[in-house]
Amino acid sequence: MGRKFIDCRAFPSEMKCSIAISADSEKELLEAAVQHAVAVHGHKDSPELRGQLLGVIKDGMPSETAPGRAA
Repeated sequence: MGRKFIDCRAFPSEMKCSIAISADSEKELLEAAVQHAVAVHGHKDSPELRGQLLGVIKDGMPSETAPGRAA
């Protein structure tokens, strides 16, 4: 099992968040990402949010350079 990550730099954000979160398990990563999305971005913890976050989990480690932001 390899590392997994979510990189906020890939998504539109007024605050231009530069956080990247990684973990060994999808479950651990999802919980950390939900906490970040709620505390920092003001999202509500919901099944929809969790589904969106699950959909953007990538294998490996985030790049040192910012990825292009999604539209």
